[in-house]
Amino acid sequence: MLTRKHSIDGKHPFGRATALFDSLDADAAMKLAMMAGDVTLVLDEAGTILDAAYDPREFPTFSGLVGNNWIDTVSDESRPKVMEMLAAARRGEVQHWRQVNHASREGSVPIRYAVLSVDGGRHRIAFGRDLREAGKLQQRLLQVQQSLERDYLRMRQLEARYRMLFERSTEPVLIVEAGTLRIREANPAAHALVGARAGSLPGKKLLNFIDRNSHEAVSGLVGAALASDTISPARIRIARGSREVMAVVNGFTQDRGQFLLVRLVPATDRPAAEFSPVLSLVDQMPDAFVVADSNLEIVTANAAFVELCQAASVDQLRGRHLSESIGRPGIDLELIEGQIDQHGAARNVATILRVGGDIEGEPVELSAVRTAGDEGYYAFVIRPIGRRLRDLPPGSQDLPRSVEQLTDLVGRMSLKDIVRESTDLIERLCIEAALSYTSDNRASAAEILGLSRQSLYSKLHRYGLGNLAGDAE
Repeated sequence: MLTRKHSIDGKHPFGRATALFDSLDADAAMKLAMMAGDVTLVLDEAGTILDAAYDPREFPTFSGLVGNNWIDTVSDESRPKVMEMLAAARRGEVQHWRQVNHASREGSVPIRYAVLSVDGGRHRIAFGRDLREAGKLQQRLLQVQQSLERDYLRMRQLEARYRMLFERSTEPVLIVEAGTLRIREANPAAHALVGARAGSLPGKKLLNFIDRNSHEAVSGLVGAALASDTISPARIRIARGSREVMAVVNGFTQDRGQFLLVRLVPATDRPAAEFSPVLSLVDQMPDAFVVADSNLEIVTANAAFVELCQAASVDQLRGRHLSESIGRPGIDLELIEGQIDQHGAARNVATILRVGGDIEGEPVELSAVRTAGDEGYYAFVIRPIGRRLRDLPPGSQDLPRSVEQLTDLVGRMSLKDIVRESTDLIERLCIEAALSYTSDNRASAAEILGLSRQSLYSKLHRYGLGNLAGDAE
């Protein structure tokens, strides 16, 4: 493109050109010409190339340029440009940069030239700048632009399809701002349900169309939807006509804002579920009950399990992996799965229930079964036993009585706790043997054991040994 910025026309000249360039020797002039362009050609009046300077690594096919006419080295469409530049140089006109393409075996080599007359007009110097990198950048820019246009077209097509689905759905659907409960979008079915004029719902608040007695239920649904991905529908009442609907709310984030997808299913359209006394009893049973899918992610649970996990509702637990609450990570649940696969069920497995960041957990006893099929469900019954053990009075049966009982603790306690139990067992057995050997003489027993009488009495109290109530020593 011939523009003023591509020529020397109108540019501010050197202020001391005579002093600077008058003494310019041949070597300095050659270096100046070589640096002015990637390719520099010296031409005679007819356009024959007398000499050339270029980088042979960048232009390997230019080795045969010298001796040829410049016009013969370029492509057909570039020849008129070369002729125009040579003619303008003969007339002494201001030169503009023109792109010409040199033909080669590897393809066209685009170079932008400007021609300057020297030596009283007997010779011309053509300064050329390689445009291949700029061409690659332009090609890459074009590819990116085309890719963006294709993506934009796909997005427009997707938007059109989903817009059609949204508008023609018979189920009332609304898009609501989570913070203000202001309606952003509503389909025609939603307008018809609340008795609003077509297109009038956007911009208005959702609670204006909900019965006052259902406002609390809507607020609870919104809070649960922002905290959990899966929540149970809730029955609410529309203000106009007092029509009951089942509200299903899901939260999502868009453009750094939180929104709600609200679906209002008329309650009469939902099939009435048959009453099941089993489900009602499971929910009321004192033992915790939880159902998980094949990935051990919680599907539902009764009130006792929700209470054990210190959750606000079962909605907060849905989708959570059982390993976050039950057992030591990577140990207990894998053992339980193995027992179920081998025996069909797991019975009275001792494990722990962890709440929050608690590592030790609370001792529980667990039984589990699994339904048939590759995508079967697990059912777990969980009984807390830590509280039951703490409520028992201390006695001689609190500690294991044998090595077999100690080994039974593997899987129920950590190794550190088992070692502590082993130490207590050995200490108690030694004290019992010393008391038996000395016929319950405390002083002699302390001497045999190498303990002070005060230490022995402390251990007797600890293990509940002997009749300490009447001891006057």
